[in-house]
Amino acid sequence: MFEYLSKLSSFKLLVVFLIENLLVTGIALLAGWITLKLYKRPIKPASYTEVVTCIVTNCINTLVTFTGFKLWQYGIISFQFSFSWFVIVDTLLLFLAMDLAMYVFHLSIHRSIGYKIIHRFHHVYHDPIPIDLFVLHPLETLGFGMLWLTVIYLYSFNFWDVMIYLTLNVVFGIAGHLGFEPLSPKLRDSALFKYIGTSTFHHDHHTDVNHNFGFYTSLWDRLFNTYKAT
Repeated sequence: MFEYLSKLSSFKLLVVFLIENLLVTGIALLAGWITLKLYKRPIKPASYTEVVTCIVTNCINTLVTFTGFKLWQYGIISFQFSFSWFVIVDTLLLFLAMDLAMYVFHLSIHRSIGYKIIHRFHHVYHDPIPIDLFVLHPLETLGFGMLWLTVIYLYSFNFWDVMIYLTLNVVFGIAGHLGFEPLSPKLRDSALFKYIGTSTFHHDHHTDVNHNFGFYTSLWDRLFNTYKAT
């Protein structure tokens, strides 16, 4: 696949990566819609602003994907392609590294003028719906993209690590923007989910902007005293 992509012109690469990003977005929104239907939750229609911003976000993510591919072509970013059991360890490392990096980035925006200029746009939606995962200020989307490229530049992850992580990223993102909690209180307090960033965890951040800045876990919030029990 990489060999095929390497032969494409920059324009064709951008088209391919745009289709890829739109496809991922479509699957994510479909999964969110199915979840809401299964739990018989009301499905609020997306506003014009949400739809347009979602499209802009996909265009920026396409540029980030394109940049990452070019960095790989020039040997600045490297991946391992052979499958081994180290994939499990490295995926966990990537998962936690990105969780920490995004926690720091997210907290920094909230504690600076960046909140009023950039991040408050996302918090307009106090009761988020799945599409709001992709409703971010363009500068914030770009910032998260650069953060992602930096992390995979600093360490040579396996290609499968990246694929698993990106899948989990979408799953957690949609779960955090369902607008309701599909897990029972007992399950949320279980050993398996106690430190996971559940729908309630992220929804509470939308209603209280001073707590729960983590994305995938509550580990960093607990460690740095920004955690609020849900």
